[in-house]
Amino acid sequence: MGDDGLRDEHTTGEDRVRMVARQLQEPWTVNRVAEEADWSHGPTKRVLERLADDGVVMRDSSGSHTTYRADPRRSAIREATELRDSSDSPEELSRRLEEMREQVEDWREELDVDDPNELRATLGDPGLADDELESRREVARRWSHLERRMEIVEFALREWEFLSPDGDHASASV
Repeated sequence: MGDDGLRDEHTTGEDRVRMVARQLQEPWTVNRVAEEADWSHGPTKRVLERLADDGVVMRDSSGSHTTYRADPRRSAIREATELRDSSDSPEELSRRLEEMREQVEDWREELDVDDPNELRATLGDPGLADDELESRREVARRWSHLERRMEIVEFALREWEFLSPDGDHASASV
């Protein structure tokens, strides 16, 4: 994150905490969120607790420090809605999904593995050069990301009408 654009004159500390919290893909402590949002610990903690109570972020108090991360379900619905809004038709979105599937299939064939975890398991091969190791790490990262995106695109296609800003929600699938 680290974007100084968060701290412009038009955002409050609470706004910045909300922006940071909605983007958290991995658990962060209050201190880390406060630092990123450029706000003090106490108010940051209160905002995060409210966001957790409202279901916007998930709170984990099982470790030595309470951590927070974005609710992956809300994030997925938000992403699917953005995909729906930025696509002209379900056909266009279907073409994008097919391109993603083709990329995954290319990786499967090229690297002779079935999934990103199997690819990661090859990183211990002592015969791999440093550049090949880095390339495989990057492909595994991109492949994992693409699999998640494909799930969201599939959801957006299934729920095309429901996600429409003015669609007929009664006809959406249940």
